[in-house]
Amino acid sequence: MTDQTLNAKTVALIDSLKSTTGAFGLANNGSEYKIITEIFLYKFFNDKFGYEAKKTPIYGERLLRSPKWDAEYDSFSEEEVEDLFTFLPGSVPRLKPHQTLAHLYNASGKGDFGGLLDSTLIEIADQNAETFSVATSGKSKVKIFDAVTVYVTDISKRDNFARALLRAIATFNFESVFDEKYDFFSGIFEYLIKDYNNAGGGKYAEYYTPRSIARIMARLLTEEGKEYKGAECYDPSAGTGTLLMALAHEIGEERCSIYSQDISEKSTEMLRLNLILNNLIGSLPHVVQGNTLTEPAHKESDGRLKIFDFVVSNPPFKLDFPEYADTLAADGIRFWAGVPNKVKTIDPQKPKMAIYTCFIQHVINSLKPAGRGAIVVPTGFITAKSGVENKILKRIVDDHIICGVVSMPGNVFATTGTNVSVLFFDRSEKNDSDKVILIDASKLGEDYKDGSTQKRRLRPEEEEKIVSAFRNKESIDDFSIAVSYSDIKDKGYSLSAGQYFDIKIEYTDITAAEFTQKMNTHKTALRKMFAESRQLEEAILSGFESLVFDESAKENR
Repeated sequence: MTDQTLNAKTVALIDSLKSTTGAFGLANNGSEYKIITEIFLYKFFNDKFGYEAKKTPIYGERLLRSPKWDAEYDSFSEEEVEDLFTFLPGSVPRLKPHQTLAHLYNASGKGDFGGLLDSTLIEIADQNAETFSVATSGKSKVKIFDAVTVYVTDISKRDNFARALLRAIATFNFESVFDEKYDFFSGIFEYLIKDYNNAGGGKYAEYYTPRSIARIMARLLTEEGKEYKGAECYDPSAGTGTLLMALAHEIGEERCSIYSQDISEKSTEMLRLNLILNNLIGSLPHVVQGNTLTEPAHKESDGRLKIFDFVVSNPPFKLDFPEYADTLAADGIRFWAGVPNKVKTIDPQKPKMAIYTCFIQHVINSLKPAGRGAIVVPTGFITAKSGVENKILKRIVDDHIICGVVSMPGNVFATTGTNVSVLFFDRSEKNDSDKVILIDASKLGEDYKDGSTQKRRLRPEEEEKIVSAFRNKESIDDFSIAVSYSDIKDKGYSLSAGQYFDIKIEYTDITAAEFTQKMNTHKTALRKMFAESRQLEEAILSGFESLVFDESAKENR
C-alpha cells in the first residue's frame, strides 16, 4: 500500500469517526475530540499488540498460522496470556483476549454494549497505567482511556453509539505503518487535531505549530550529521507536541528523551497520542499537565529547575494573569527581567499581558551551559524599546545568548494574525563568532485557502534557503545579514534584519537628449495637474460665495 493510499484511508477513518459523533449530536461538542482520539488510539493499540504478538517466540507462529490472529488469541489460557506478555517490549500495550477489537465486535449484539465498551477501555487503561499514563503537576495520574459512551445523554442510544464507533474502525489496519514513525503520522496527526485546537478554547487557547516552522527550528538547533546520544529535549508550552516531534525526528527518536508541560488537559492528551504514534513511549512519564510558570514540574532533587540540551517553545503571546503576576515577580532569579504589568480589567477577547516574555526567560533558564533553544515570539519584540521586552533584548545580546532570528511570513500561523519571529539561543562555547544571523523571510511563501481561512506556507526550497543562510551566516541582499553584537548595541538592540540592510540606489546611464525628454514629459504632466488644481480651487471658492444667510430658517426652528 502506498503512503498516499494509506494516508487517504487513515483520513477516511478519522472522518468516519467524526461522522459517527456528529450523528449522535456530539459534533463540535467539548467531548468529541476525546471520543475520537480514544477510539483512534484503541484501534492503534489493538493493531500494535497483534503486530508485536505475532513476532514473539513460542506464540508468534501459533498466531500467524491462524487466518485471524485475534480469533486464535481468544483460545489462549490466562497462563499463556501472561507468558506472552513477558515477551513483548515494554513500549507495547497489553491487551487480554476479551479486550481485542474482534472480541468486542463479536459481542456487539449483546445488551448494554455501550457499558461493555466503556468497561473494556477502562480495563485496558488500568492494566497499562504504568506505561501510558501522564502526570499532572499535582502528581495525579491521568490514564490513557476513559468511558466514551457516557457523553451520549440519551442512555437508550449508547449501545448503538458504541456499535457505530466499532464499525468505523473495524475494517482499518495500522500494521503497515508501524515502521513509518513521524514521516507518516505527522500529517495524520495534524489532520486529526485541526478541528479541535483553535482559539475558541477558553482562557488558555490551544494551537499547533505549522510543520514547516517546526522543521526549520529543529534543523537550526541541531548540527547536521552529528549523532546525538541521550539528548534531553524540553518544551514548557508543549501544546500537542509538534515542535518536540520535529526535534526528536531530527535527532533520532531512539537518541533523545522528551520532557514537556502544558496547562491544557486537551493538548496534553493530544501530546500523549503524538508520543505513542511516534514511538516515544519511554518519554510519557515526562509529560506533565500543569501551569509551567507557577508550578514548573521538571526539577532537580535540590529543587532547582532541570536544565536541558534543547528547549523549544511556541507559547501564548498574550494572556491576562493578574492572579499570579505578583508570585512570578517575586521570583527574581527565574524572571530576571520582570513580568508584565497587571491589568485592572480582564477582557477575554483582548488580553494585554505579554505572557510570552515570561516563557522567554523560562526557556533561557532551562538551557544547559552548552544548550540550544528556540522560541516563537511576536515580531514586535525584536525592536522593543522599553519594558520587560527591552530588558530581555539587552540581556540576550550583552550575554551573547542570541545567535539568530528568523522573521516569518504573515499568516504562516493561521491561528494568529500577529507577525511572528523565531529567536534562536546558543549557550555553547561554539557561539563565539561575535556574529548574529538575522533573516527576514517575511516575503517568502505562497498563499492558499484552508476552507474559508487564508493561510500562507513556506515551500520546500524556501525552507532550504532559510536553513542554508542561517547555518552559513550568509548575507543575502534584502534577506539575511550577519551582524556583530556591538553593531546590535549601536542600533539600540534591534534584532530586525531590515535595519541592517544597505540602502541601494540604482543608477541608469542615459544620454543628455533622453534626460531632456524625460524632464519635459514630467513638466508637461505637472502643468496639467496644476491647471486642474486651480480649476478645483475656483470651483470651491465659487461654491462658498453662493452661500447666503437664511433668516426664515432661524425663525422656523
